[in-house]
Amino acid sequence: MSNINKPNKFLPTTKEEMKQRGWDELDVVLITGDAYIDSPFMGIAVVGRILEDIGLRVGIIGQPDVNSDVDIKRMGEPKLFWGVSGGSIDSMVSNYTATKKFRNSDDYTPGGKNNKRPDRATLVYTNLIRRYFKNTVPIVLGGIEASLRRLTHYDYWTNKLRKPILFDTKADYMVYGMGEQAIIDLGNYLKEGKDPRSIRGLCYISKEPVEEYLRIPSHQECLDDKEKYIDLFKAFYDNNDPVYSKGLYQEVDGRYLIQNPPSRHMEEEEMDKIASFPYQRDAHPYNAKDGKVKCLETIKFSIMTHHGCWGECNFCAIAAHQGRTIRTRSEKNILAEAKHFTTMRDFKGIISDVGGPTANMYGYECKKKINLGTCVDNKRCVDAHRLCRTMKVDHSRNIQLLKDIRAVPGIKKAFVASGVRYDLITADKKYGKEYLKEMIDHHISGQMKVAPEHTNDEVLHHMGKPGKQTLVDFKKMYDDLNKESGKKQFLTYYLIAAHPGCEEKHMHELKQFTTHELKMNPEQAQVFTPTPGTYSAVMYYTEMDPFTKKKIFVEKDQRRKERQKEIVVAKNAFASSNKKKSSSSGMQG
Repeated sequence: MSNINKPNKFLPTTKEEMKQRGWDELDVVLITGDAYIDSPFMGIAVVGRILEDIGLRVGIIGQPDVNSDVDIKRMGEPKLFWGVSGGSIDSMVSNYTATKKFRNSDDYTPGGKNNKRPDRATLVYTNLIRRYFKNTVPIVLGGIEASLRRLTHYDYWTNKLRKPILFDTKADYMVYGMGEQAIIDLGNYLKEGKDPRSIRGLCYISKEPVEEYLRIPSHQECLDDKEKYIDLFKAFYDNNDPVYSKGLYQEVDGRYLIQNPPSRHMEEEEMDKIASFPYQRDAHPYNAKDGKVKCLETIKFSIMTHHGCWGECNFCAIAAHQGRTIRTRSEKNILAEAKHFTTMRDFKGIISDVGGPTANMYGYECKKKINLGTCVDNKRCVDAHRLCRTMKVDHSRNIQLLKDIRAVPGIKKAFVASGVRYDLITADKKYGKEYLKEMIDHHISGQMKVAPEHTNDEVLHHMGKPGKQTLVDFKKMYDDLNKESGKKQFLTYYLIAAHPGCEEKHMHELKQFTTHELKMNPEQAQVFTPTPGTYSAVMYYTEMDPFTKKKIFVEKDQRRKERQKEIVVAKNAFASSNKKKSSSSGMQG
């Protein structure tokens, strides 16, 4: 039974709020690198509501002052455990650009100034707890920063391999991945006084290995041999599916990082329940008094339809963190959320987004994958050449959902701002064109964003992206449907410079393609950032293709990275006059 309209308050963040609930002690204190925003889009809020649902007393501290005890002590020591998250984004990605320049703004900080999120926030917050609470209850890490750093990992900002984050932080446990079931199990185990080390989806440090688990290369082996690090990453990546994955153990300085098998995925009814918790969909007044939180402009009136993505772009960490199997909410539950928006005082009739990691993966999955788990041995649902024949792309359920949302009284517009895979639209011969027409007519305004990232086949191969002909076919379909609908809407393109395997000559090819085939001059592109938990970061560090272990070119000079970007965004005169010069310089370094 949905409780989506049930009135409630924020989880407490002060002693006064605890007293209002009649609490003199908390079971769990959650700490995050973001302001406390009570939204289904904020992991810490979801965890808090899940723990509340199983009967625990939970408080949340957003962006604590790390130079004093004022924030960390303000609700006292919890009875069961501390939960620590770096926030919705890895703190190093949040704080620095791809060329390692400090970012002045932060969309998750009140007022927008980047002055409250420390570098390596998970480590800093864990140390903050230890500083003021000696011999305290267990500290449990979670969130994307910890999840993707759970084993030996390449850290771009120090340009070296770092130990598993549990060793750096000296925390007790880590819940990895989305962690819904794992956090339920952890809360219940600790409440009952049981040892949590058998919980799926949990990592911990041990003096002994778990012999039935899979041994992966030690931290020292990875430091000594880049090919061993590739082997470790492959084991990390391949053992994220709850159907068949094994537990892992890694030796680090005489002790062992133990990664239990992944937690099971949520079923549709459970997804609905979690989405229906009484989120306040706003920043807590304690944080909001310091200014507006910019991310609320996009997430406050947005709807998350599903979790997971099987696109497997090599530069993206979603597959390793959320998983490669789509888990959907029911249409009934999604529509209840849309109707709830219309009861909120500040809702103007506009839903900012209806989607997920990839918007048009809602409503279908490979039956073989559901029963047996994701394929292994580098076999992917979609790659640069084709879509797997067993993945039956079907936009029909998504089309009907969008129509039903539009029909809700009080909804004026429901945008689809999440990423859309254009190759899935062209692959769906039955419903793809109808879906795109639905988008063009009702769910975009003026432009539609797509992410080809590049157009050179070699670079696309290293990125794990579809070939350029698919983009050409999609653009024609898009232009034809716009003409048919009497609209003048455009495509805008996400492009990446300096990805492993990309030289300046490839950026010139991209420039020529955008000019002559796409008939446009790109205004923006981003320089590639090697983030933990991605195959592309492995390529960057090792300078090898991790699937073949053959050497590839990797641009590591920051000035030349910027130059790759400038080639594609510059006016045509610049590109052509500098083509010969920069093409030769791309072979250096």
